[in-house]
Amino acid sequence: MTRARLACLFALMLLCGGATAADPMKLGLPPIPYPAGNSSTPDKVALGKKLFFDTRLAADGKMACATCHDPEEGFTTNGSATHPGSGGWPLKRNAPTVLNAAFEQALLWNGGMPSLEALAWGPMLNAEEMANLSATAVLERISALPDYAGMFERAFAGAGASKASFAQAIAAYERTLISGGSRFDRWWFGGDKSALNAEEQRGMLLFMFRAGCAQCHKVEQSYALFSDGKYHDVGAGVPAAGRPADPGRWEVTGEEEDRGKFRTPSLRNVALTAPYMHDGSLATLEEVVDFYDKGGGVSPNKVEWLYPLGLSAGDKRALAAFLKALTGEMPR
Repeated sequence: MTRARLACLFALMLLCGGATAADPMKLGLPPIPYPAGNSSTPDKVALGKKLFFDTRLAADGKMACATCHDPEEGFTTNGSATHPGSGGWPLKRNAPTVLNAAFEQALLWNGGMPSLEALAWGPMLNAEEMANLSATAVLERISALPDYAGMFERAFAGAGASKASFAQAIAAYERTLISGGSRFDRWWFGGDKSALNAEEQRGMLLFMFRAGCAQCHKVEQSYALFSDGKYHDVGAGVPAAGRPADPGRWEVTGEEEDRGKFRTPSLRNVALTAPYMHDGSLATLEEVVDFYDKGGGVSPNKVEWLYPLGLSAGDKRALAAFLKALTGEMPR
C-alpha cells in the first residue's frame, strides 16, 4: 500500500469513525477462518487446551506447548531470547506468540507450516523441543492417562485419539486465542477519539507515514492484522557462537533470494511479547524503534526500502507509545 493510499485511508477512517464489533475482543479483527473439516466445538476446544498445557506429552515430561507459549507472558516467553529446549540448550529461534495465530497464512518464522493443524506435531517430534520419537508414542501415552478417558470420543463423534484428531484439537484451542479490542482498535475502528492520547496519535501518524511501518505491518479499512504475511530481510539478528547465520525462509524454498528472510510478525500485543526479532536479539520496543531508525541491520538480502529515518527522541517515544496501545483484550 502506497503512502498516498494510506493517507486517503487514514482520512476516511477519521471521517467515518470506524465500525464496532459485537464482541469487544474481536474489534479490529477479521472473521476467524475455520478450515474445512475442523469446525470449533466446546469439547474439541477443551481437549485442545488440555493438550496444550500438558507437560506429560513431552518425552521427558517437562515441556508443554505452553512452556514456550505462556499465557502470562503474551503466549510467548519473555525471560529469554530463545527458550531452552529438551536438552537444556537454547532453541534456534524466539518463540512467536500464539495470539491471533488463527489469522496467519503460514506459521513459524520461516513460514514452514501451512496451518495450525500442520504445526501441532512439529514441536512434539522435534528432537530439540519435546523430543518424542514418534506420534504413536505420544498417542499411546495419552491413551494410558485416565484423565483423557472419553475426551477424544466426545470431541470427535466417538473416535479415539489419532494423529489427525490430536492436531485438530490443539488447533481448535489455538483458534480461540483471539485478541483485539485494543485502545488503537477503539480509536480507529470504534470511533472513540479519547482512546488514544496526543502522543499515541502522533506515534500513529509516524507509523503510517514518515516511519513507513505500515508498509509491512498493514492496517486495512475494516481490520488490522499489522502484518503483510510476507517475508523480508531487515538485517536483524546476531549469529550465535558456533552456528551459521540463520537462513530463514531459504529453509523452506531453497531459493537464494529468500536467505535471511523472516515472516513479518503481527504487532498486536507487541508490548507483551518481548524480546523481539527472530532470534530475540532486541530486548525492548525502544531498541526495535532505534533499530529501524538506523535503517535496520546489515545483510546481503536486506530490503532496499529500509533507510535511516532521522527520528527525534520525541518521535521515538511517540512511536513506542503507539505500539504499546496495540495491547488488546486477552482471551479467557
